[in-house]
Parts: sequence; C-alpha cells; structure tokens
Amino acid sequence: MSSILFHQRLLSSCKDLTFLVKVHARIITSGFSFNTSITTLLINLYSSFQRCDLSRTLFDYTPNPPVILWNSMIRAYVGKNQHQEALKMYSSMLEEKSIHPDKYTFTFVLKACTGISEFEKGIKIHEEIVSRNFENDVFIGAGLIDMYSKMGDLDSARRVFDQMPEKDVVVWNAMISGVAQSAEPVKAVDLFKKMQFVCQTNPSSVTILNLLPAICKLMDMRACRCIHGYVYRRVFPVSVHNALIDTYSKCNYPDVACRVFNELRGKDEVSWGTMMAGYSYNGNFYEVLELFDCMKRMGLKMSKVSAVSALLGAGEMCDLERGIEIHECAIQEMIDSDIMIVTSLMTMYAKCGVLDKARDLFWGIRGRDLVAWSAAIAAFSQSGYPQEAISLFRDMQNEYSQPNNVTLVSVIPACAELRAVRLGKSVHCYAIRASMDSDISTGTALVSMYAKCNLFTSALNLFNKMPLIEVVTWNALINGYAQIGDCYNALEMFCQLTLAGFYPDPGTMVGVLPACAFLGDVRLGTCLHCQIIRYGFESDFHVKNALIDMYAKCGSLSLAEFMFNKTEFSKDEVSWNTMIAGYMHNGLAKEALSSFHSMKFESFQPNVVTIVSILPAVSQLTYLREGMTIHSYIIKSGFQSHKLVGNSLIDMYAKCGQLDLSERIFEEMKNTDSVSWNALLTAYSMHGEGDRALSVFSLMEKRDIEVDSISFLSVLSACRHAGLVEEGRKIFHCMRDKYHIEPDVEHYACLVDLLGRAGLFNEIMDLVKSMPMEPDGGVWGALLDASRMHSNIEIAEVALKHLVKLEQENPAHYVVLSSLYSQSGRWTDAGQTRVKMNENGLRKTPGYSWVEVK
Repeated sequence: MSSILFHQRLLSSCKDLTFLVKVHARIITSGFSFNTSITTLLINLYSSFQRCDLSRTLFDYTPNPPVILWNSMIRAYVGKNQHQEALKMYSSMLEEKSIHPDKYTFTFVLKACTGISEFEKGIKIHEEIVSRNFENDVFIGAGLIDMYSKMGDLDSARRVFDQMPEKDVVVWNAMISGVAQSAEPVKAVDLFKKMQFVCQTNPSSVTILNLLPAICKLMDMRACRCIHGYVYRRVFPVSVHNALIDTYSKCNYPDVACRVFNELRGKDEVSWGTMMAGYSYNGNFYEVLELFDCMKRMGLKMSKVSAVSALLGAGEMCDLERGIEIHECAIQEMIDSDIMIVTSLMTMYAKCGVLDKARDLFWGIRGRDLVAWSAAIAAFSQSGYPQEAISLFRDMQNEYSQPNNVTLVSVIPACAELRAVRLGKSVHCYAIRASMDSDISTGTALVSMYAKCNLFTSALNLFNKMPLIEVVTWNALINGYAQIGDCYNALEMFCQLTLAGFYPDPGTMVGVLPACAFLGDVRLGTCLHCQIIRYGFESDFHVKNALIDMYAKCGSLSLAEFMFNKTEFSKDEVSWNTMIAGYMHNGLAKEALSSFHSMKFESFQPNVVTIVSILPAVSQLTYLREGMTIHSYIIKSGFQSHKLVGNSLIDMYAKCGQLDLSERIFEEMKNTDSVSWNALLTAYSMHGEGDRALSVFSLMEKRDIEVDSISFLSVLSACRHAGLVEEGRKIFHCMRDKYHIEPDVEHYACLVDLLGRAGLFNEIMDLVKSMPMEPDGGVWGALLDASRMHSNIEIAEVALKHLVKLEQENPAHYVVLSSLYSQSGRWTDAGQTRVKMNENGLRKTPGYSWVEVK
C-alpha cells in the first residue's frame, strides 16, 4: 500500500478534532511531503469539524494552491455560513493569473451569494459563468435558479431554467422550490405536472418536499390527496411522510394528518414533533398534550419541536401542572437552555400567570444576546402582559443592546395594546434611522399599531409609503377599521385589496366579517361566505368561528347553529365561546347556558372567555346555584385572578341578590380597575344602597381611580333609589365641572327620575329645556312615572305626548296615564285613554315572576 493511500485512510478514520490534529502532526514529523489530495482532504476534514481557521492556515501555507484547494476553501466557508469570506476568497482567486475557476467553484460561490442575498454580485458571477460557457451545466443551472428565486427574481430564474437544453431532477427541484415560495404557488403544481407528463422526469423525495409548501399556501386539499396517493404507491423516506403530516395540518385537516401519523411505520422524533406542531397550528391543544403523555409513556426522546408544541398547549390551556412536567422533561433531555425552549417556557409561565418564574428564566440566561432579549419581549407581549414587554424593552436599551427587526415586531404590538402612542412613535423613528421601516414585518406591525391607536392618518401614510405590501399589511388596516366599528372603511379596504390584484387570505376574512356583523347585514355576510367557499377558506377554523359570530350577530341564529353543528367542523373552545356569545347577543340566556353544559359534556375546558360570556346568562336568569357552581370551577381552574372574571362575578352576585358576596369578591381581588369599582357601584345602586355607593365613589376619587361616565351613571342611579336629591345634584354638576365629562341622555334621565320622586317638577322642566340633546323615552318615561307618583296630570300629559311620538307601540305609557286619571276621578279621560290604546292595537303585557327550584 502506498504511503499516500495509507495517510488518506488514516486521516479519514479521524472521528474528532483532537485525533485529527494528532494524526496531522504525526504526518508532518514523519517528513511526509504533502501532495494536493492530502492537503484537500485535510482542509475538508478541518472544515467538517467547524475549524475553518485551521483549514485557512493550511491553505495559506500551501505554495501555489491549485483550483481544487481554492474550491475546498470556498466550500468550507459556505458550509460554515461565512458567505462573505467565501466571496472574498473567490475575488482573491480571480486575481491569480494562473488560476481559472471551474464549474465547482461557481456552484459554491452561487450558494454564498444566495446566503447573504448579494444580488449584484450574483449577476456578475452569472456573467462570468456565461463567458466561460458553464451556463448549461446542470449543477450551475440549479444554483442560478436557486439564487434568483431566493432573491425574488423569478423571471430571471425562469429564463435560466427555460434556456437549459437538458434538465435533470435537480434542476426541476430548484425551479419548483423557487416557485413554491413565490406569490403564485399554483405554478409550482403546474411545473410538477409538466416535469412528469411532458418531460418524463420522475420526481424524487426532494421534489415532493419542495412542492408541498405550495400546497400549504394554496390550502388545496385535492392536490394534497393526489400527492399523498403518489407517495403511497412508491417507496419514499420518512421525511416525505412527515411533510405530508405537516401539509394536511396546515390545510386545516389535523384528523387526516393524524391518520398519516398513525399509519406511518418507523416514526422518528421529527414525526412526533410535526404531528404535535400540526395540532398546535389548528388549536387542538388537548391533543398536543395527549401526544406528549404518549411519548412519555413510551420513553421516547422529546425533541425541541415537541417541547415547544407541548409548552404552547400547556400555556394555552393554562395547565401549569402539565407545564412544569414538560419543563422537567426538557431539563432531563438537556434542552432547557436552548433559546427556543426558554422562550416557550417563559410564554407558558406567563400565560399561566406565573410572571415571577417567567422573569427568573429570562434573567437566568447567561450572556443574554439580542435573540434572548427579543424572545423574552415576544413572550410577555404575546401572553397578554404588554407592560412587562415594554419594561423589558427599556431594560434592554439600558444594557446598550440595539434592537433589530424581531425586537421591534415584538414590542410594537405591546405599544398598541397599551395605546402607548408616544413610545410607538419613538420605535417608528428608530426603525427609520436604522433603515428597518421598509421591512415588511416591521411596517405591518407599525400600521397595525397606529390603527389600534385610532391614528388612521398615520397608518395610511405609512401604508402608502411602504415599498412592498403583502396581504397581511392590508389585513392590519382592515382589522383596525373593523375593531373601532368603522365598517365602511373596513369594507372599502377589502375592495381595494382585491382591485390591487391581491388574493385575500383567511386573516382577511376574519378581519372583514366583523364589519358585516356590526352592520347587521346578513346579505353582505352571505356574499363574503360565498367568496370564502370560492377561495377554499371554509375549512379554516378561525374563518368558521368568524362566520358563526357574524350570523349570530346578524340575527340569523339558525345559520350560526348550522355552521356550528356541521359534522366536519372541528370545534375548539373559541367555537363554543362564539356560540355562547351569539345566544347572549340574541337574548337567549337559557340556550347559552345549555350550550355551556354541552361544551363541558364534550370534554372541552371552559376558559376565561367562556366564563366571562356565561356569567351574564346566569345574571339574567338569576340562577344563583348555577352561578355558585361556576364560581367553584373558577377557583379550581385558577381563573379568580383575572380581573374580567372578578368583575363578572361582582355583577352576577349583585343581580342574584347576594350583595355581601359581591363585596367579598371585590375585597379579595388583588388587581382592581375602574371596571371593578364601577361593578361595585352598580351593585350598590341596584340594591338601593345610596350612602354606600357615595362612599365608594368618594374612595375612588381619593385613590385616583379613573372615574368615567359609567361611574357617574351608577352613583346617580344609587342616589335616585335612595332619594338623595342634594347629593345627586352635586354629583351631576361635578361630572361636568370637575371631570369635564359631558352627561349623556341616560344621566339626564337619572336626574329627572331623582328630582321627579322629590316632586321638583319646575326644576325638571328647566333641566329638560337646557338639555343639549333631544330627550329620549327614558327622560319622558321617568317624568311620567314621577307624575303618577305625585298625581300631576298636567305634567303626565306633556310626558305622554312626547312618549307617543317616540314609542308608539309601547302600551305601558297609556296604562300609567289611565291609572292616573282613575286616581283623580277623571273616569271619562281614563276610559278614552283605554279606547285610544285599543284603537292603536296595543295590549298590556301581563306581568310574571319566577323562582329557581332545585
């Protein structure tokens, strides 16, 4: 055996860097003269152990290195993602008169250009390739197609592809991959067909893997099934089956994905991770945690993807116990220090309300870099703690870490949530200075922030200046308009989107459907439903939930129920919440409660939104026992710390006659807001506890709790029930004079009722004349009730005259006046009032009462 062959085999047997260095040293000390093949092998081996510096030292000490060594060095830099170094190496190579790049050089250099998006450099290299007649080489052709595709120049990629005289599967794969990632994924499917039926080239596993992202974008279930059939009839590796699981999941068919997963032999950790990620994508968090339990029982290794999905499931279901269990597994697998896992852990703990633990995890990261800061800010922002996210953003700046695009995209939504316009504008200024404002993600986040802060002029200015706009940017504006109830502008933006040649996505439809719901326009909503079917979005569960909500709010409950009860519809907690809210919107409290029980019967766990939606139904029906049962569930689930839940419980107990329990809930709340105080004020008001309501109002003022129009309405109502005239007057005038809140018609109606009960009719008439708006039925109704109480027929007739104009079909007003005439002995007028009521086709509604039995 020759010494060269011996040394080659010896070097190839090296399994780690230490052994390789020892062998290299032994070869040098033995006096062996290095030739090109040994040097090339050493450069490649050092680069495989991620030591490009040692490869470069060896290269620099080689006199007159041939092309193969230049290529090996360029390849080493590309393999370590040091693309700039690879291009410098190529430039140095061109300066050597005796060295000429070959086709392998260009294959590696094109990868370097693609890696750092050096478009102009790539074009020059393409010109060099043409000048050396390498453009027909399949590997170089594939590299050019890949480079142009990834830089967004699909026309140039297609020209290279079309000019190639011979195309092998690698070239087809590159072209399909480029088109699959473009705005026209349907062309990838056309290429896949042409590849087989016109050019007679058999697809490889890479072809399938490159094509499936296009199927995901198209949400084309039929195409997915065709690809599945093709894969089923042939032998393909597990990676292709994993990609099918992912595609079915992203096409919103997690049940079919599960079938592929269950039938797959030789599942690897990627299979489990992909299935769990698929369930997470579709919001099936219960199934995610079931798979986690199954992996644990089988003793399988948990991958990072599996851990992230499991933590997401635990966080979304507020299952802290399970979250801690997953955390322990991550520690056992020694992946708990990975930034992706730490981020998921922070998000899980934050969503479960354990903020201290989330903070500790972040501050425990050693050598916190920009990625760690950005991840932590995103974790708090996405978990509903915008104040924490902004606080971290400020801490990050104090440590002199400059934010990047990812950081900005994480903190901007937190600014929007808190309506922190000043900070949002500061972030925008920084983005402009750092030339990040042209980034599509940053621009879209800023548009969304301005829209949520009701600064639509700024949002539109930014939108119109953006160099590149995607559907998600349009969605930000549509959602912004829909959320403030500006339905016409939301629909106008939707029309402009389609006229501009964009195709709506599911997010667009979820944004525009609430506009129809707000308008109560079921006809327009049905037209949008037809478009949803046409675009193939009906299987998207977000879209289905939005459709259920739209039909319910438009009063078409039968259509909402039809959508909800469809057999192929995979319901989630949001679907049930939407249906419960729909029943409540239509005043059907019993049906809402029945739906709540069905939800639990079908093993869905009610969340905070469910609780806040169902407690008003309990209040309306005054089902105290039902309310107490739900309260028990709230305590058991750890929801009592949520302000929304606490506020709803205060209201529910007050309406069920348990004022003492309302007070106890308020006292036990750790974090109260103005809504909580208003709920307590309302509770005192409906129970006629005027003095206590005034005490609470006074306490609000002392503690600088925000006082709004609802606070004044509640305390005025309490004064009305308790007959506290002087206090009511002071409160009413304080509202305008001290707090600069203009009273609306409800406040005037309260004061009229208060003064009317005291018989102060002259003051009432002066008040009514001074009203800046037209008095409504509430004002005149309060005056009519006061007239009956004090037998003031003259004022009663004035009140009725206005009421008949405003509420022609309400018989109660005629009944009150007739009763008043009877009390005064004016039997003829009483009889005529009754006759007039009958002539108008009005009948007195019989009263009723009920009690809860068992």
